Amino acid sequence: MTAGDIESEAEQPLVRAGEAVPRLRRLSTKLLILTIVSVLIAEVLIFIPSVANFRLRWLEERLATAATASVVLVGNDASTLPRNVQNDVLAALGAKAVAVRSGGDSRLLVVSEMPPQVDEHIDLGLVGPLDAISGALETVLYGGDRVLRVFGKVGDSDKVFELVIPDARLRTAMLVYARNVAILSLIISFITAALVFTAIDRIMVRPIRSMRSAMLSFAEAPDDPSRVIRPHPRLDELGVAERELADMQRQLQKTLAEQKHLANLGLAVSKINHDLRNILASAQLISDRLRLVKDPSVQAFAPKLVRTLDRAVGYTESVLAYGRAQEAPPSRRRLRLRQVVEEVEGLLGIEAGASIEFANEVNPGFEIDADAEQLFRILMNLCRNAVQAMSMDKESAVVRRLSVAAERQGSVSRIIVTDTGPGLPPRARENLFAAFRGAARSGGTGLGLAIAHELVRAHGGSIELVESVGGRTVFAIAIPDQPVVLQDARGVLRRPA
Repeated sequence: MTAGDIESEAEQPLVRAGEAVPRLRRLSTKLLILTIVSVLIAEVLIFIPSVANFRLRWLEERLATAATASVVLVGNDASTLPRNVQNDVLAALGAKAVAVRSGGDSRLLVVSEMPPQVDEHIDLGLVGPLDAISGALETVLYGGDRVLRVFGKVGDSDKVFELVIPDARLRTAMLVYARNVAILSLIISFITAALVFTAIDRIMVRPIRSMRSAMLSFAEAPDDPSRVIRPHPRLDELGVAERELADMQRQLQKTLAEQKHLANLGLAVSKINHDLRNILASAQLISDRLRLVKDPSVQAFAPKLVRTLDRAVGYTESVLAYGRAQEAPPSRRRLRLRQVVEEVEGLLGIEAGASIEFANEVNPGFEIDADAEQLFRILMNLCRNAVQAMSMDKESAVVRRLSVAAERQGSVSRIIVTDTGPGLPPRARENLFAAFRGAARSGGTGLGLAIAHELVRAHGGSIELVESVGGRTVFAIAIPDQPVVLQDARGVLRRPA
């Protein structure tokens, strides 16, 4: 295919889904044309040598006939033969003269008229394949009035027989032979092409057309299980492609169903969250008035209530923004991690005499480079999941302990959250950090771990489940310090001249 063919095809309008492909552009039509052309090329490659071989056989037959006639002519004096007999011999051979050489002697047996010149000398014993082809092409293209001198041995005879013969009859015979071979080649080409096309059409084209129809049908209604392709039990590449396509369509249906569920859930959450934000705004106004109350107990919990409501209002705004964009980039500062963990402990609602023990094992001087609000959300989600998991166990003798520790490894801060709960079930471990699939308890959504994972990733860090067995679950959070931009650091340290 040339560049012009590619450009001409590119200029043609594309076939849309569901439209019929024009007959001349169908794969089956292209396959049929390609098969016919291929077979014709193969026939042409056979045709030329066969015509050249026909030319040699024709000359060999004439020379053999001349050798047979020479037996009679040599046994009798050729000069005593009547002229009409000599002419009949030459007419039967289509020759001008017949001669024989034996030893060093050459004898002209019969001649009608000797042509003034001979155009080509052909030694039949020394003609190679390329010489035969070139001689055949010369005869077909330029022959008709040329004179050939043909000589060679016949059979086991040691004599060399010669013919001086015009090539007009040879060229006519070659043209008739070429016509017959061409007609036969065309018939063979079309029969072969039809057989090959039928076989390839049944083996390849029809399955491909069936896959195309199945894909178009699936595209019209991807949520319809009946539109999934039904693969054939074949073991070749097309069978594998059909099975892979069926698996991909089923997986796509599952993904679309989940996406639709998430979209519906997101719309419902946005509506509920909008109204909840208005309610929290009213609660903020009431909490602000509580600050004016002089009761010491009220003054003790009022700041926590105000911070909690402010944080809740911030969450509702971020939920409304979540459908439009991802989490905001973290605004990182140097933080005292122990104070953040204390805020988490205060909002978990664990009473002093409760059966769940909270252990803040972070060193008071430990510092971490992170966004304070996002770090609070990360730890709050992990700790709330742990508290809810341990609260499900009602056995009084079971130890229920939640601990948060931290360590520094070079420029990376590592936070360890450990609880003595029942551990994560296999389904939650397989879909860890996947919303709505990684829930550890019945009725859970798995959003807590998904949110924590997203926020940690925004800090350039990682969160992983280190251990989860009955009685011990460990999550590890690694947050690296912000990299120092060398150019900015030089600008800060550079002193004015």
